[in-house]
Amino acid sequence: MKVLGVIPARYGSTRLPGKALKDIHGHPMVWWVYKRVCESKRLDEVIVATDDDRIKDACDKMDIPVIMTSDIHRAAANRLQEVSESIKADFYLQLNGDEPLINVQAIDAAIPDYVPQDVEFGTNIITELNDPAQLMDPSNIKMVFDDSMKALYMSRTPIPYPFKSIDFQYYKHVGIIGYNKKMLDFYQSSKPGKFELIEGIDTLRFLDYGKTLQLSLVHDCHSLSVDTEKDLEMVIKMIEEQGINYNE
Repeated sequence: MKVLGVIPARYGSTRLPGKALKDIHGHPMVWWVYKRVCESKRLDEVIVATDDDRIKDACDKMDIPVIMTSDIHRAAANRLQEVSESIKADFYLQLNGDEPLINVQAIDAAIPDYVPQDVEFGTNIITELNDPAQLMDPSNIKMVFDDSMKALYMSRTPIPYPFKSIDFQYYKHVGIIGYNKKMLDFYQSSKPGKFELIEGIDTLRFLDYGKTLQLSLVHDCHSLSVDTEKDLEMVIKMIEEQGINYNE
């Protein structure tokens, strides 16, 4: 089974334009993400998918595999689908291009031992959500699932509601999502579903249409996405404190 890790990297971020090329200890952020992702033992290949020549040129200079994709994609799944048209794999793993400290354990956990190819199939990582402030933050996507760890629903609001019991654990979505080719093709050819439009959560489309999204729990899986200059400063400090130093 071939597993392809795809790092979508856009230049036109609203809050932090050009963040993929922001300097972190002498290297652009996309370099740090790529190096971190390559620590996974379960990925057969890793590639950056970008819509900008500046990011492609930087990757070429650093010998990072990179592919140019359209600049009209609305979501990362659309970009992965385009990649799947030119690079054949049994499973495509979406890895955020703004997480230089992405959890490697979570990357490995998102890759199942077996991926069906005859039906639409995807995976998603979840982790515990214990901080009340994070629970109420709409940017943290709350997840509910059945006994076999198949996703039932996801929401920006805290779910389930503690009406008759408070003896349960909240969980949140972690942005490491895997797809087989059929799942990506479905996303590309379908329209946003009812609840996707209400919640503003791209991944809800799969549940809107009854597709299988298999969840994996990774404990204490918290990673910092770089969305602002303050986030960038924090990541730079964390890398320095942890003494991370990849040999080139």
